[in-house]
Amino acid sequence: MARSPVFVHLRSRSPYSLLEGALKIEETAQLSRRMGMPALAITDTNNMCGALEFSEILTKEGIQPIIGLTLSIETEKTKNTVHNNKVLDGTLVLLAKNEIGYCNLMKLSSSAFLDVEPYDLPHFRSSQLSAFSDGLIALTGGPEGVLNKLICQGQLDKAEEWLDYLLDIYSDNLYIELQRHGLHDEVIAEKHLINWAYAKGIRLVATNEPYFMNPDIFESHDALLAMQEGSYILEKDRRRLTRQHYFKSTEEMVDLFKDLPEAIENTINISKMCLVKSVKRDPILPSFSDGSLSEGDILDQQAHEGLKRRLSKIKLSAPKRDYVKRLEFEIKIIRQMGFPGYFLIVSDFIKWAKSQGIPVGPGRGSGAGSVVAWALTITDLDPLKYGLLFERFLNPERVSMPDFDIDFCQERRGEVIKYVQEKYGEDQVAHIITFGTLQARAVVRDVGRVMQMPLPQVDRLAKLVPSNPANPVSLSEAVKMEKGLRDAKAEDPAVRKLLDTALKLEGLYRNASTHAAGVVIGDRPLTELIPLYRDPRSDVPATQFTMKWAEKAGLVKFDFLGLKTLTVIDRCIKYLSKQGIQVDLENIDTSNPLAYIPLSEGLSAGVFQLESSGMRDVLRKMAPDSIEELTALISLYRPGPMKNIPMYIDRKYGRSKIEYPHESLTNILEETYGVIIYQEQVMQIAQVLSGYSLGEADLLRRAMGKKDQAEMNRQRSRFVEGAAINGVDKQLSNSIFDLVNEFAGYGFNKSHAAAYAMISFQTAYLKALYPTEFIASIMSLDITNLDKLAQFFQEAKRMGIEVELPCVNRSKADFDVNNGKVLYALGALKNVGVEAMRHVVEVRSEGGDFIDLFDFARRVDTRIVNKRAFENLARGGAFDCLEPNRAKAFSSSAILQQIGSRSAQEKASEQTNLFSSEVDFMVEPDLPNTTAWTSLEQLDNELSAIGFYLGGHPLDAFLPILQRKKTIMAIDLESFCSSGGRAVRLAGVVRKRQERVSKRGKRFAFISISDPTGDFEILVGEDLLVSNRQIMETGSILEITAKAEVRDGEVRLFANTISLLELKEEKNFAKGLEIRLRSADSDVLDEFEKVLLSLKDAPSKVKGFIDVFIPISSSREGHWRLSDNFGIDIAFQKAIKANSFVELVTEVD
Repeated sequence: MARSPVFVHLRSRSPYSLLEGALKIEETAQLSRRMGMPALAITDTNNMCGALEFSEILTKEGIQPIIGLTLSIETEKTKNTVHNNKVLDGTLVLLAKNEIGYCNLMKLSSSAFLDVEPYDLPHFRSSQLSAFSDGLIALTGGPEGVLNKLICQGQLDKAEEWLDYLLDIYSDNLYIELQRHGLHDEVIAEKHLINWAYAKGIRLVATNEPYFMNPDIFESHDALLAMQEGSYILEKDRRRLTRQHYFKSTEEMVDLFKDLPEAIENTINISKMCLVKSVKRDPILPSFSDGSLSEGDILDQQAHEGLKRRLSKIKLSAPKRDYVKRLEFEIKIIRQMGFPGYFLIVSDFIKWAKSQGIPVGPGRGSGAGSVVAWALTITDLDPLKYGLLFERFLNPERVSMPDFDIDFCQERRGEVIKYVQEKYGEDQVAHIITFGTLQARAVVRDVGRVMQMPLPQVDRLAKLVPSNPANPVSLSEAVKMEKGLRDAKAEDPAVRKLLDTALKLEGLYRNASTHAAGVVIGDRPLTELIPLYRDPRSDVPATQFTMKWAEKAGLVKFDFLGLKTLTVIDRCIKYLSKQGIQVDLENIDTSNPLAYIPLSEGLSAGVFQLESSGMRDVLRKMAPDSIEELTALISLYRPGPMKNIPMYIDRKYGRSKIEYPHESLTNILEETYGVIIYQEQVMQIAQVLSGYSLGEADLLRRAMGKKDQAEMNRQRSRFVEGAAINGVDKQLSNSIFDLVNEFAGYGFNKSHAAAYAMISFQTAYLKALYPTEFIASIMSLDITNLDKLAQFFQEAKRMGIEVELPCVNRSKADFDVNNGKVLYALGALKNVGVEAMRHVVEVRSEGGDFIDLFDFARRVDTRIVNKRAFENLARGGAFDCLEPNRAKAFSSSAILQQIGSRSAQEKASEQTNLFSSEVDFMVEPDLPNTTAWTSLEQLDNELSAIGFYLGGHPLDAFLPILQRKKTIMAIDLESFCSSGGRAVRLAGVVRKRQERVSKRGKRFAFISISDPTGDFEILVGEDLLVSNRQIMETGSILEITAKAEVRDGEVRLFANTISLLELKEEKNFAKGLEIRLRSADSDVLDEFEKVLLSLKDAPSKVKGFIDVFIPISSSREGHWRLSDNFGIDIAFQKAIKANSFVELVTEVD
């Protein structure tokens, strides 16, 4: 006969008690089952994040879950007390007896986060406890409870007053909690607690409050607590637990409290009273009915009206009756499934966004296959035109919640969420919480910090852990892979302790944040359904449940995604609009060949989804000329289906015969040259060949994707039998099933591909027809991303688009377009700040262009534009219009700051002494007479301010030398390799070095190099890395010989030798120069003549002839040789090249 249970843990801290609890829910549930405990409580600090997960896992293990909370209490009567990181008055433990108690727990936990200042510690005011006391059992909190703390502080009167206060609120549901971990405070408090319990008739209960599994983890957990407080392990004045705070067995607890058996027995009594758990619910949505019409009727009405508007604006791809028939079929299914409200909610906030001029994507995911969604303007693709299927989105054979993922302009997504809050109520809308974990590198750094190990040592250890965000390596895997970690562990006891500690803590939750896009909308205040949390960085609350558990709790997630490309498109159109050019992207002709020509040449930088070098290679081979081919390309360019790209291209160009598995499938596969690419094609094949309904066909597609053999055998029989009814031979239908099964494994969702192909086309169209505005747009969006800006600058150079240096009299804070040129953004300079530069532009707009440096300093607010901003404006050339000597402008920054401050004082004095003549006006001081920087110094300073070389490149002056050495430039790499070149000599400036570790434990590095024509990346093996690491620092100028390989259309470089490039003065062998002008306009010729006259007598080491070439027509040019000799050395060439009307300067040997 099984013995009756004796003890239940009424306290436990899961990892949701961030950097505090280490009891993983699944492991704890299994341990409880092994120990024979019938129930277990979760009492995380202030939160209920694990409540539903805990309930589900424990129920699965046959253990009763008890949902509780350790609530931080503020007993003071004063309001708005900000605690920051200070300790609150103590805690109170609350356990839910029933549904009312569970609802009150949710409200208490939510209030602890929502009803405090953003950066205050979560807590709840004791004065409000009685309002949420129904259905709860209260435990006094143990050593960290308010009661124990008051006793240990010697405030016995206040302690008894607090106990009486709790007794008034909770009555028979109050228990005095006893813990025995050997702590001095526990011993002091216990006699008072027992005396009051007997005197006041309050029952005692024994708890252990476990934080970790077993005593072996104590030291590691102690490090975790130090992380939580931002302190060190050896710090004396910090929170500590004991080795006894582990998950004790029943026997251990009974023995520990053998003098108070009733305290043990009461754990069972309490568990018998707690008869509620966190529950799963069916999806819950707010009602969209207006009272007079049902949601279904409203959907029907809006969909028919919307379809009518859509059809009036397009060229029909099928008879009108087919659109109406499809619409009515979809409405019927949506109503049967009970989802009209979902469609109406999504449609409503999308319509609002569009009415506010907020860019919305044409669709995403399978939702683009719905005519109802198209009619309601949720999507912007005609499903009949593109052959998209509703059943791929909403299958009548399998009821599941629809899921529209909506792309919004990245910068204005928040406005749409705000609208939803206002429409449904702020208490009914929330983000979704996410948790960051202690991953391998992070846990090494965190443990090293709390152990007070030298930071350089910890940094070296952390960097030995391979970094691969797409497939993170665990710390145990890293130790096995990386010899350096194993050696350090073996040689240094401190490192061994660090790694042993880190291994025990890895994977625990480190911090809470919010899901980038997910928003839930409820039909009632969300605190009646789930507990809420507030991220201090957001005004919108978040669910305490993660996305998986929030959906199980009945909340429906809406994805408000931010897509950068929509912002790029929006900015480009606005640049064009300022010039009076209107572009209607919704109605552009997707067959316009001008958009496809650059793509066929592989010139796709900045084009959505088509930017990678491998994709560029496929573009050159495929030369897509329709939106359908872009859709196919986006679907094929993925692991798996990529192998079908050559077959697709060969069939397109007639190099291979187009074959169809069966003649009845021609219409389905004709668009893709007989290649099965889309999931929708798999469904249609089953429909046409074997008589499946599209709903059944979607189930077949799913089964093929999951590779469930039993289900596959059943589906094969169904497929073959259906084909036989249609007269298809059994052997052929079996082979077609195998063929379809192969393709179904990696078939792509055509609805998603078609929607994204539309965005690809729109960006390609804008880039091809409005290149300057497009480049300005993509640079504007990545104004703070220096690597991206460098890439886009190189693309602008390739396209012949001039990017002007920043200028305080011409540039805006953001990127802009003027006279066919991109004006580099003042706000893109490092350490100046976009807002500060907006202030500069505003001052200029109000008072006109700046006259000189003094004028600039007097007019701008130097509290906004600080000394560092002055310096980087000078370094980046933004003051060239006021002071051509950048060194002088740079060295004057402190004086200019003083002038600005004094000017502000003068203005204030003018206000104060409006009727006085005794105002002293400042005399302009002399600025330092600083020697101008050399060309290299100027470029180095420009690099430090801009982040890359914009006005020139350190190797510009040495291009003739590099040409004589047969050095290949970045821009020529692809053509060099295409012509069979494999051994290559390269030169450039190091931009970045990233070291990695291979699976075999070998170190290697990727080095990003910049030359005058662009950037390239080269792989450096271990031997070369070790012997040359010291010269591969950022800013080093290197000469490299390498092996070039072309893989998947991408040039890959493998270094053979690396050395510093010797930039010695070489004898100039040139005899003259060829100068090509961009125009033969008289203004250009006059300006050119002025430049030549100004340079004629300039000192030069070498003189020679000059030949001038001027375009006369598209096919003719004029050629003159100047009568006098001029300087032709590097300095002269740079002076000539600096003029915008000069296209090219070439040496003539």
